[in-house]
Amino acid sequence: MRNDARQLAFQLIYERLFVKQYFDEEFFAILSKEEDKQFSSEIISFYEKNKEQLKEIVSKHLIGYEIDRVYKVDLALIYEALTEILYLKTPKQVAINEVINLAKKFSTEKSSKFINGVLSSIIRDLEI
Repeated sequence: MRNDARQLAFQLIYERLFVKQYFDEEFFAILSKEEDKQFSSEIISFYEKNKEQLKEIVSKHLIGYEIDRVYKVDLALIYEALTEILYLKTPKQVAINEVINLAKKFSTEKSSKFINGVLSSIIRDLEI
């Protein structure tokens, strides 16, 4: 399922915030469907190629926060959604809803509202 592919992509982005080594295909073996492996791999590939631009975009939309002070789980979820929206052309509501569900599973009680607010601000500003 795409949910599993998104969850894996989020987890790899989260890990990438701490570890600087590159991923190889063995990380995607957990996914049973080839299309899910491809989808998750594309998210990671686009994230890796554009992470500095993504960091700039997110930084501009953090009101009252410095990017280094944002909870890393929330930051990884924001990056995952933005990567899908900007580079994979996933409909914005689909990407946002998916990361909100992941936030409810992996993050704090208030994280889903924070993530939704940041993503909504970015989408409004970029007129996506």
